[in-house]
Amino acid sequence: MMETISVVVPCFNEQEAIPLFYSAFLKETAGMDVAFEFWFVDDGSTDGTLEALKRLRAEDPRVKYISFSRNFGKESAMYAGMEASTGNYVVIMDVDLQDPPALLPKMLQGIRQEGYDCVATRRVTRAGEPKIRSFFARMFYRLINRISKTEIVDGARDFRMMTRQMVDSILSLHEVSRFSKGIFSWVGYRTKWLEYENIARVAGETKWSFWKLLLYSIDGIIGFSTLPLAIASVVGVLFCLIAFVLILFFFFKTIIWGDPVAGFPATICIILLLGGIQLFCIGILGQYLSKTYLETKRRPIYIAREIAGKGE
Repeated sequence: MMETISVVVPCFNEQEAIPLFYSAFLKETAGMDVAFEFWFVDDGSTDGTLEALKRLRAEDPRVKYISFSRNFGKESAMYAGMEASTGNYVVIMDVDLQDPPALLPKMLQGIRQEGYDCVATRRVTRAGEPKIRSFFARMFYRLINRISKTEIVDGARDFRMMTRQMVDSILSLHEVSRFSKGIFSWVGYRTKWLEYENIARVAGETKWSFWKLLLYSIDGIIGFSTLPLAIASVVGVLFCLIAFVLILFFFFKTIIWGDPVAGFPATICIILLLGGIQLFCIGILGQYLSKTYLETKRRPIYIAREIAGKGE
């Protein structure tokens, strides 16, 4: 029996890119000896994305889709697609063709013939991106790999092919605040990396602003490292020691030499500094507490308003 690859494609306001992606995918994979099923996930789009998916499904029954009740984010869309998939292997791809379908034969070879559980991709260049964004992206990967036991490869993309066993392991993690790049690494399994240069979007505009990427990176750090909590504790102890030493210094300075402690501006600066440090540490605690609070609510990762093709 021919093996099947489930292709999971998150979409948010991508009505122009969907037909281009579909055509390019079929062209690049025409010679592969596998069957395909497509799971497009409409992440609460406000344009004609859902209508484009319905037209595509009318032409090709292999095209299936999930339409969210609102925008839940790409992480939820990937989870929904993997959960609905039934193939022997699962591929996650962006619809904008920045993830080249031409790499799929190499991915399948890596799993079938080389024994890997996952074949993932990473960009070796960031051509076309704003320099400030590229700089902070590189800094993020350096930081998280220093403070976390889970290794996250610099330039790693969500574009990858995985075995059913690995996908089931990922789906067993039901956390709401998801950082898939970390989850892919945390579950383990043998992974082969394919490198390629950055490719421009085929249509539309990126939905990832600098602010969204910053918040996403914070989710990654909080989700896969507790070092910030340790840093807050160390900073607290350090400033307590400094305060104690300063108290002794000013005490003996006044008693022995009779030099009164003066300097109202210095006092204000010290108060502001300590207040800032305290608020910073409380903020770190607050981030971890907020994530814990959200997880204890046990809200669903997504809500589907419409599903087509499930069980076929």
